[in-house]
Amino acid sequence: MSDTAQLASDAGSRDPAVGLRAVRALRMLVDRLEALQVENARDQGWSWQEIAYCLEVTRQAVHKKYAGGRGLLRREK
Repeated sequence: MSDTAQLASDAGSRDPAVGLRAVRALRMLVDRLEALQVENARDQGWSWQEIAYCLEVTRQAVHKKYAGGRGLLRREK
């Protein structure tokens, strides 16, 4: 079974310790995937509004999270 499939299975565990650890790991995975796709969209010229629409958040929320080198897209120099 893949790691992601195992995490999904563990998230439904009746053992709260197993389930909560899986939920945390899935949340971290989703955050990384979102940052990757926001970066991809920006590299392709998407506006903050277009990205926000797809994520069902406000333009301000997505801009605050990812713009200006403060968010997950910040690159180490």
